[in-house]
Amino acid sequence: MAKKMDFSQATPALIALGEAGIAYELDIHDVDLHSARGFALNAAETMGVDPDTVFKTLMADVDGEHVVAVVPADTTLNLKSLARAGGGKHAGMMDVKRAQTVTGYVAGGISPIGQKTAHRVFLDESAIIHERIYVSAGRRGWSVIIRPDDLLAITGGEYADIADHPRRG
Repeated sequence: MAKKMDFSQATPALIALGEAGIAYELDIHDVDLHSARGFALNAAETMGVDPDTVFKTLMADVDGEHVVAVVPADTTLNLKSLARAGGGKHAGMMDVKRAQTVTGYVAGGISPIGQKTAHRVFLDESAIIHERIYVSAGRRGWSVIIRPDDLLAITGGEYADIADHPRRG
């Protein structure tokens, strides 16, 4: 269930969206800090929405360059595909502490928007089929509901085939 927001606690992501004039909604929900499923899947369940529409923000390195990978909650990041999308040969996940340092956000609340330093952003191409997606608003339990194209506009990002989707059947 969504809670009311105290705008005095706006995150850099929300400030950036406001300054850019990009329309969004905010969902504030409870968080299970000990969920074995991860923050994004837990958020989808708590909000009662399809995990395909909730995207997690992952920090990685492509040939030493910090990049942002945004993939659906129920998928895994394909590092080979990310390296290819980034024009590199090797990609690896960034250490959690390093990710927190370079983004300015806490793990479980890392937003692709309003990071301390701008990084290239790759949004899994599966987002194209959704009118709106959920991404972290920069705080655990806060999700921005935004059009995928607007997310790319504010981050300077691009669509890429970077997620391994579970087989459905």
